[in-house]
Amino acid sequence: MNQRLQQFLSAENISQAQFADSIDVARASVSHVLAGRNRPGYDFIRSIAEHYPKLNLEWLITGKGKMYKQDSPAAVPAPAAVPVAVEHAAADSLFGDSSFANEEKEEDIPASPVKAAPGAPETAPAEDLPAAGRSISRIIVFYDDNTYQELK
Repeated sequence: MNQRLQQFLSAENISQAQFADSIDVARASVSHVLAGRNRPGYDFIRSIAEHYPKLNLEWLITGKGKMYKQDSPAAVPAPAAVPVAVEHAAADSLFGDSSFANEEKEEDIPASPVKAAPGAPETAPAEDLPAAGRSISRIIVFYDDNTYQELK
């Protein structure tokens, strides 16, 4: 998609910075998408659709079709009102990845059985701990008086 976005910027004769400003996103976001470091999210794509209505989003996302929509009003139906819940559900499958739909909700995941010492911050959930085969080499504790302690 990053190559097609670059083609679109060239066709529109606009810079990355101008494009970012026009769709109201951070310039770094556009840079990261164009470099292939990040994939654009739903809000990024939606903003492009709002600010560049003639751009064919199917072409931008999948490469199918032509860069621009046809000028014929019959070819482009008016968008129907989409309820917010449906809009967010579509965001999960925008790139054909429906794996998010089957994930457990945060409130469905049981709390970690590890209890922190009195006055200590809570520990990270088990899924944030290092994977098997790896070990912790050091821990740095920062105190509110701007001091720290390194544990090895």
